[in-house]
Amino acid sequence: MIKFDPSEIKTVAMDLDGTLTQHKSPLIPSNRAALDKLGEKYKLLIVGAGQVGRIYKQLDYPIDIIGNYGLQYAVYDKSTASQRVLRDLAFPCDRTGVLKRADMLRKELGFTSFYGDSVQFHPSGCLTFPLLGTDAPLSEKLAFDPDRSKRRAVYKRVCEVFCEYRVFVGGSSSFDMAPSPHDKFNALDLYCRENGYAHKEVVFIGDDYGPGGNDESVFVSDFPCLGIDDYRDFPELVAPLIL
Repeated sequence: MIKFDPSEIKTVAMDLDGTLTQHKSPLIPSNRAALDKLGEKYKLLIVGAGQVGRIYKQLDYPIDIIGNYGLQYAVYDKSTASQRVLRDLAFPCDRTGVLKRADMLRKELGFTSFYGDSVQFHPSGCLTFPLLGTDAPLSEKLAFDPDRSKRRAVYKRVCEVFCEYRVFVGGSSSFDMAPSPHDKFNALDLYCRENGYAHKEVVFIGDDYGPGGNDESVFVSDFPCLGIDDYRDFPELVAPLIL
């Protein structure tokens, strides 16, 4: 992470789950109040891995949203109190080829027993490769790899096999994949170019900044970043920006 001057910041960009909220949970009152204060000084932006609609429904807050690693982009329209989608891309996917590679990896890595489907295909062209399968019980998923060490040990190999995707250590037992070059850095860089911002004018806040994390691409770039490990610490983390 690079040092930055808060007086130069014009936009505060944020991840959602783990940063502003508990995973797939509503915004807590203290974080909503912190967003209100930030919004008095800065443009606010969510840069998420999920779809814009899902993010907006979960957050329930008037804010612009980048979804699917930049494949989607929507702005909040005050006149209609809703999101207006400006970009919604979808990429074709060779499902047969993907399933063959996933099957090869499962045999190679020892994950041949799984619940449900081997791969989840998303309309955008993004993929989820759940090592325990799409229908694994929540208790098994949560107990599988809490420190992500199992997935990080094979992360490089998954990247090699799915080389046309950006691969991320996602959820509790999965790898998430987006068609290259779509990651959060690429999405935020495009946002800056479209809206006339320099990188130094946008600070990004995220919790998934470790190796293979979906925030990592921004944290290793020239964007100013703030890391967070507990979403409940958000007000304290952003307090210096509000002063």
